[in-house]
Amino acid sequence: MTKSSPLAYFPIPFLLLIVSLLLHGYPSFADSVYDNFLQCLTKHTKDQVSNIVLSQTNPSYKPALQAYIKNARFNTSSTPKPSIIVTPLHESHVQAAVICSKQVGTQIRIRSGGHDYEGISYVSDVPFIILDMFNLRNITVDIENQTAFVQAGATMGELYYKIWEKSNVHGFPAGVCPTLGAGGHLSGGGYGNMLRKYGLSVDHIIDAQIVDVNGKILDKASMGDDLFWAIRGGGGASFGVMLSYKINLVQVPKIVTVFKVQRSLEENATDVVYQWQQVAPNTDDRLFMRMLLQPGESKVKKGEKTIKASIVALFLGEATELVTILGKEFPQLGLKIENCTQMNWIESVLWWASFDNGTSPNALLSRNPNFVKFGKRKSDYVQTPISKDGLEWIWKKIIEVGDVGLVFNPYGGKMNEISASDTPFPHRKGNLFKVQYSVSWDDDGAEEEKRYIDQTKRLYSYMTPFVSKNPRSAFLNYRDLDIGVNHYGKDSYMEGKVYGYKYFKANFDRLVKVKTAVDPENFFRNEQSIPTLQTKASVFV
Repeated sequence: MTKSSPLAYFPIPFLLLIVSLLLHGYPSFADSVYDNFLQCLTKHTKDQVSNIVLSQTNPSYKPALQAYIKNARFNTSSTPKPSIIVTPLHESHVQAAVICSKQVGTQIRIRSGGHDYEGISYVSDVPFIILDMFNLRNITVDIENQTAFVQAGATMGELYYKIWEKSNVHGFPAGVCPTLGAGGHLSGGGYGNMLRKYGLSVDHIIDAQIVDVNGKILDKASMGDDLFWAIRGGGGASFGVMLSYKINLVQVPKIVTVFKVQRSLEENATDVVYQWQQVAPNTDDRLFMRMLLQPGESKVKKGEKTIKASIVALFLGEATELVTILGKEFPQLGLKIENCTQMNWIESVLWWASFDNGTSPNALLSRNPNFVKFGKRKSDYVQTPISKDGLEWIWKKIIEVGDVGLVFNPYGGKMNEISASDTPFPHRKGNLFKVQYSVSWDDDGAEEEKRYIDQTKRLYSYMTPFVSKNPRSAFLNYRDLDIGVNHYGKDSYMEGKVYGYKYFKANFDRLVKVKTAVDPENFFRNEQSIPTLQTKASVFV
């Protein structure tokens, strides 16, 4: 997709600001923002706040910036950097940060865990501030009422750990990566390996706190039904700053079962994948079978490429029952009892996160990934099973493209029981599985980045006949700027509709109405945020 220059959409005063920055130097502008922001923040809080406002010259600035960058594409010398980083220690600091960002006239980006695939929670092409929520990470688990309170800066791993401390028969349906930040993950949908039994994370949010554009803290009662609806799947960053959530926990058995089975094309992978499409979305809703499809070297025909199909599964029950179920429903897989491992739920969380068996749950408290790669992700939805001929054509294309893998995530179960309009997340009944396009690489450089991203776009194009249409749907938490960006000029709504209908379908228009009501001047915005009906975008001068 060819992108227009963002500058073409900004008013003349803003362009004059850009010229000024070029003539007089960005650091002086950053220094000015820092001084004015700190003065404002001091005025609006009773605390000593200089330690939570990091200028570009502060020794803590670079470590703080890099700590939650989870995609190395956005950690280069040419990546735009924030004027300042604000690391609030208290909710009042967030309120003041919103007020002061508006006062100093600079954009704000909100980061909780940094897993945004396109980096828009910590990167912007215009002068900006990062509001980094990592210090606001309190979690309180109430087993008696089967609820938990989770601040936006907490990680999923920390939540799972806190639940495990209190109970071995409770869990929460959310992502399998422990370092996911609660703020973005929960407000964008929250997808994990218990969705066929319990749905998405947003289906279990019963209250929330958000700082609105006026710096006020709102809960479910004070924000109203429309805004509470919007932040459960519509992404919180379009509407304010998410502070916390109250969630319902779910029941898990004392014993769960996991397995990973791999087949290559020489081992009838095509038959396995074809039958998986019939079984995975329709089987017992306690069973989630993710399928990974990756190009690799053939062990049978040396020098030739093959496709490796790996099924990674969680069953909320014992192995003998699982083997019996799949023996009847999925004979092509040939699952045996020795392929399965029984464990408790917290051990399965560690297993899915690729920790070694026997690893202490304490590992879930770590916020530091072992390594951060360069990466690109895209998404699709499949609503009709792909024929064997279709699958064989796809294998050829995957091998031709070179490095991009596919991940099939099955739906069905609870997802079929929830209306598409109950939350902004619309991809419910009618979808067999979600597709993630995935490629990662180690080497820096524009040529390498272009090569891998072009590969991803090519495979995405090849998959067109097999995926959803009108619109070709996408998952918000698999952020993908290829499907449309907004410059917030005179065509703001129409630009937003391009990606908005892919993420939200008919729910997009309700989200726009909510946005217009709660943030009419469109202060909270990014490349793919919800636009207002009549854009009155702030001019940062």
